[in-house]
Amino acid sequence: MILKSDEADFGSIEIDPESLRTAEFMQAQMILDSMVGKTIARAEIEDTRISVTTSDGITFFFYGFMGERFESPAEDPAPGS
Repeated sequence: MILKSDEADFGSIEIDPESLRTAEFMQAQMILDSMVGKTIARAEIEDTRISVTTSDGITFFFYGFMGERFESPAEDPAPGS
């Protein structure tokens, strides 16, 4: 179904966050698979994305991983501190 601009009611669209994360992960995996054998010349962590530039000048952008912070158990404070 194609929605015309006068038919679109974007206020009623529900988006499942987990499905969005899964889709972003799958897209990122496809991009990474296409980079096999290339040399990374530059990588930047920006506010809303990660950009990776290869030595042949192509820049890839990764979105969807910026909202969570992972801390390893070694970074957790000791109990009682």
